[in-house]
Amino acid sequence: MSDGGPRGGFSLLADRFEAVQLEMALGLIEHAADLLADSEATEHELRFLCCQLRATLVDVHRVAVGRGERLAGRVETAGE
Repeated sequence: MSDGGPRGGFSLLADRFEAVQLEMALGLIEHAADLLADSEATEHELRFLCCQLRATLVDVHRVAVGRGERLAGRVETAGE
């Protein structure tokens, strides 16, 4: 692992971790569509889905903020 530079070991690990989070979010979105289309879904199932969607939204927001910060850093470095 390196110091976390743009293509360092920590950055690559973070990229892989973020990719997994985004794939999991997509899977949950697909599951949500199925559950919401099921007229027999229980209140408990829908509540659990909401909790999972919230947790996933937190993860996706973290990914977006992190990527935005990295992009802003690259733009500042290129502009110097």
